Amino acid sequence: MKSASRSLGHTVAVVLATGGVFLGTAGIAGADPIPGCTAGDVTAVMTGVSASMTAYLFTHPDVNDFMSSLQGLSKSDAKKRTQDYLAANPQVRDELSAIRQPGVDLRNRCNIPLKAEIASVI
Repeated sequence: MKSASRSLGHTVAVVLATGGVFLGTAGIAGADPIPGCTAGDVTAVMTGVSASMTAYLFTHPDVNDFMSSLQGLSKSDAKKRTQDYLAANPQVRDELSAIRQPGVDLRNRCNIPLKAEIASVI
């Protein structure tokens, strides 16, 4: 089960990375956060996106298999293959875009850089 969880986590990360939705918090120390842009807000939105992506992948085994096939590839190879797959499957592209839209909206509303990361915090 741990392997399946790790695979799913990697798959979701690849999907989100390909779409450019790596969120973190950025700002000036001591500045009041933009309403709705706290670390808790970011976590809540991304939890929803992750849950929706999980449900989608488990109910679309062909997409789940494709995303799983990206494991072990370089970022550039995974990105290229994903772009090709989504171009050949516009309905999947649109469905995945709709799933990640709340993260995109949050990033835009909260001025979160495209590649913001908080990896060293945890």
